[in-house]
Amino acid sequence: MTATPRHVPVVVVGGGQAGLSVSYHLKQRGIAHLIFEKETAAHTWATQRWDTFCLVTPNWQCDLPGHPYDGPDPDGFMKKDEIVAYLAAFVAKVAPPIREGVAVTRVTRRADGLFDVATSEGDCIANEIVVASGGYHSPIIPRMAERLPGSVVQIHSNQYRNPAQLPEGEVLVVGSGQSGAQIAEDLHLAGRRVHLAVGDAPRCARFYRGRDVVTWLADMGYYEKTVEDHPLRDGVRDNTNHYVTGRDGGRDIDLRRFATEGMRLYGVLEDYRQGSLHFRDTLKRSLDGADRTYNGINAAIDQHIAEMGIAVPAQAPYAPVWEPGEPVTRLALEGSGITSVVWCIGFTPDFRWLDASVFNGAGQPKHKRGITNEDGVSFIGLPWLNTWGSGRFGAVGRDADYLVQVIQKRLGAERPALKFAV
Repeated sequence: MTATPRHVPVVVVGGGQAGLSVSYHLKQRGIAHLIFEKETAAHTWATQRWDTFCLVTPNWQCDLPGHPYDGPDPDGFMKKDEIVAYLAAFVAKVAPPIREGVAVTRVTRRADGLFDVATSEGDCIANEIVVASGGYHSPIIPRMAERLPGSVVQIHSNQYRNPAQLPEGEVLVVGSGQSGAQIAEDLHLAGRRVHLAVGDAPRCARFYRGRDVVTWLADMGYYEKTVEDHPLRDGVRDNTNHYVTGRDGGRDIDLRRFATEGMRLYGVLEDYRQGSLHFRDTLKRSLDGADRTYNGINAAIDQHIAEMGIAVPAQAPYAPVWEPGEPVTRLALEGSGITSVVWCIGFTPDFRWLDASVFNGAGQPKHKRGITNEDGVSFIGLPWLNTWGSGRFGAVGRDADYLVQVIQKRLGAERPALKFAV
């Protein structure tokens, strides 16, 4: 005789800071739930970050529910071990009902409106499914990687830990978003010769006119701006994050300066064929575009300072310290000195386990503030779920509070008793 699957009002898929924040608010409201996490709670910060990783936003922005940053350096940037400790303390505070090492393999809607949830340890039934697994699931490595010689070591950014991990020789870093720019800097500071294929990521200043740029933007209300208020609307969710660093107390990342120090910069890597790497002629455009964004943000801060009559020192716009010469669109791999490649071109989402009509053609969920058009299915922890901070420690708690309020109303209206027992 087959046992009847247990019934859980709310199933949360993913035990990172987003899923833990949902659990915090569910517990506050007495709503029974389970978190399924295929690894361990908040594991990616310990297992998928390089050794010198640190936050790029000031510590004061870390404001998980019931767990604001209370350390000695609110204007500093927590290093990897400090982030792991901060999250471990959050897990201890929340004391979530979490099943670690358990993967959700399938979620389907039943005829009665509930959900069948299949997991690696058995099945259950739920009224609500909260997808808190993020959107960074499958590392992107292009097909051209298959054609590179076997002698070239290849890793993705989520596998990179430190320069000593790579064989002696020069390193090609592909991609200049936050991870690519910071990994290129890490290798460069270690004395490795770096070749960087530069993409279209924007950049911003770390400090401007005496304060951290994040602090200025917070004062200007930027971090309270919602997707609906943003000029790009839903399109802002596709934006690449600005590259900057909190390393050594925080500083700009200036790829032009790296070039003056020996880093070799190229345009977008397009292909590898006939023994050569082929790059697009996009380097100058990418560098100029990043600098326009950099100076544009600073100009907006200038306007705010003028409007508010704030007395702070003036600062000139950024002026390029290096310009690319004749474009290099082809580089023979043999003789280049390159012995390893670090792919830093992002991830693709993988929600194939969720059988629900809530996705667009790119496999991304369609939602408003995490609430989809299918009752009982919601998302949290995605970039710009509602505001800039939705995928970060700063605003994920507020998103969780809103989402749980919606869940509470749905459970209360349909099956009030489910709030009290599992």
